[in-house]
Amino acid sequence: MGGQQAEQQKWRPTAKDLWRLALAMIGALAIVQELRQPPEERTWHGQVAGLVPYDFRKPTIERFGETYWNPDGPIVSGKAWGVGWAFNFGAVKKLFGS
Repeated sequence: MGGQQAEQQKWRPTAKDLWRLALAMIGALAIVQELRQPPEERTWHGQVAGLVPYDFRKPTIERFGETYWNPDGPIVSGKAWGVGWAFNFGAVKKLFGS
């Protein structure tokens, strides 16, 4: 009986699964976008379709600081590594005060 019950349950993607799939697809598009350029023009950071930021350069402490703790930067910016956006906690702290 337990086997029949398991067979009847269908897998349904959650919102988290769909979000991960979307980010993976955008990441693949970003890589294709970079590979279409001549090697000397590849920067490995930019935007897909002028909208979604990506950065596949080797992560650095400086870039993480600029992304996640920059009181003078925007509240939301591209991630220090990967695809999508990140919150700048330094800007949020400055906005709401200490």
